[in-house]
Parts: sequence; structure tokens; C-alpha cells
Amino acid sequence: MPDWTSQAEITKDGLAFSKFMHALLGLYIWEWFTSLQFDWDYIRGKRQFRWPLIFYFLNRYCLLFALIGMLVALILDVVSEINCQGLYTFAQCFGNAAIGFASINFSLRTMAVWTQRWYIVIPLVLVILGHWSLLLHGILLTAKFTPEGCQITDTDNTLLAATFIYTMCFDFTVLCLTAWKLVINAPSSKVMGRSKLVVLIFGDGLIYFFIAFLSNLIATTFMLLNLNAVMSIIANVPAAIASTIVACRAVRRLALFTSSGPELFASTQASTLAFRSNSKSTTQRPRLNTTLKSEGVHVQMETFESPSSAETYTQYDAMGNVIDKRSPTEDYDPEAQEIRNEFKRPPY
Repeated sequence: MPDWTSQAEITKDGLAFSKFMHALLGLYIWEWFTSLQFDWDYIRGKRQFRWPLIFYFLNRYCLLFALIGMLVALILDVVSEINCQGLYTFAQCFGNAAIGFASINFSLRTMAVWTQRWYIVIPLVLVILGHWSLLLHGILLTAKFTPEGCQITDTDNTLLAATFIYTMCFDFTVLCLTAWKLVINAPSSKVMGRSKLVVLIFGDGLIYFFIAFLSNLIATTFMLLNLNAVMSIIANVPAAIASTIVACRAVRRLALFTSSGPELFASTQASTLAFRSNSKSTTQRPRLNTTLKSEGVHVQMETFESPSSAETYTQYDAMGNVIDKRSPTEDYDPEAQEIRNEFKRPPY
């Protein structure tokens, strides 16, 4: 059994931590580079930018800056003394911010699924503020310069563990709210099974929760064991990377689905989420079949027309509920409609 508190063991763990961080940086750089085209499409204006994507970009690049700062701090061949405490403080602030933004990205999806109901938005905002108060609560570790590079000498394990436990509870709450709206509170299983977008949102939420929960659980376990200053925080960076990767992938999958998915029916790139543009939908609805006769040849064709007003036909929201006449036309979700008899025609 090694003596975890000895200086030799701490130095050995520091070297292992340095190599581990280099491997994690390579993993995240690969993830960032392979999805860079998505970011570039918004920068050059090919895709329409919406304000929830602000948190996506902050999440993505805060972690990138944190890993770069961590890499500089772990360089082993430094010829002159550097400010290790400043580098670790920089990496810690940006790394904690990435964890917070990852949770915000999924909170926004939950708010949108609940159509921004005040009794969902206000509690989630309060939980987010509490989460950030823990994430940004001062400097949680101390580092000093050594000939082998920057070395961590002390960490606040109690506050770090509380932060990660809070994060796990927060993610579980968001998952439960999303599941309640999309699955349990659905009007029928037929609506749930027919909407691929509902399956996408719920499936990504489950994947995010299990990956983030497992990574945060491992990080919390190391912190509670309190073997030494290095081993206490060795799993923090993998937890931040795992949360950021799955959160950003979920945002990209949803954006790509609503812009070019197989269930796209409207020209506004509409989704079942509430965060979208305010432009009017130009979705076409079928009319009754029109019969034309030309020189004894019977031709039957189906035509379409744009609705003149929102009250001329029944509208449904993302969960299959009927929208009353007071609801805005932007809530019209053609993928949640049921096929009615007047739209059917006999086979030919």
C-alpha cells in the first residue's frame, strides 16, 4: 500500500497527472476540430443564430481555454519560474464555467420543452444561480513552482465534493422534468412513437445524464477519499470534458435535426422547442382532391394551399395537445398531427 501523503508519491502522482492531462487535451482537440464546421457555419452566417447558442459557444471554448492553461502549467521543461497559482486559478475558473454551461445547455432544452412556463423557468434559474455560486466560490486549490513544473499542494475537497454532488442532483432534476413532459405527460404513446424529435431530445438527455453522472461520481469519490492533493482532483478534468462533449453534441444534433431533418415540414426550420424565430410558418395543408377531365382521360391530382388564418384548422403542440385559438401560430407543430379521415383517399 503506497504512502499517498509522502512527497515522493505526490511527485509521482503529479507526473501521472501531467501525462493524463496531455491525453485528455488531445481527446478534446480532436472533438473540437471534427465539429468545427458547425461553428464556422454560424460565424459566416450560413445558419441562423439564436441566443441559446451563446451558452453552447461559451461551454465549448471555456473548456478549450482551461485545457490550454492546464497544459502550460504542466510543461516539464520550464527554464524559469512561472506563476503556477495564476495558471491553475485561470484553468479552474474556466473549467468550472464549462461545467456550469453544460448544465445550462440542457436546462434551456427543458425550459423550451415546457414552452417556457414560469413555474419551470424560475426554479431552474434559481438552481442555476446556486450552481454557479458553488462553481465560482473562490480558489479551491493551491499550487507552487518546482523544478519538475507546477505542483498542486492543497485542495478544498469539501467544497469541490459539494459542487459535484450539486451538479449531479441538478442534472437528475433536469432529466426528470424532460422525461415528465415528453414521456409521462404525453397524451398518448402514439404521439411519442411518431415524433422522432421527441425521441431525439429524450434520448440525448438520457445519454448526457448517465455519462455526466458517472464522470461526476468518479470525481466525487476521489475527492472524498482525499488520498493527496493531486489524486483528489485528478478526475475533475475528465468530468468537465465528458459533460462538455455530450452537452455540445446534443445541441448540434438538435440544431442539425431541426434544420434538415426528415420530419421538416415548415420553412422556418421549426422544432418542437419554444426557442425559435418569430417568422410566420408557411406550412401547406392539403385540400380536397380535385378531379379534371380532358378528352375522356380521368386525371386526379392533389393540390395544396397556405392557410389564410390560424382558426381555419385544428392545431396541435409538440405533445399532441390541441392549441386553442388564442395560441400563437408559431406553436403549430405539423409533425404532431394525427392523420384525419378527410385527408385520406382510396388507393388507386
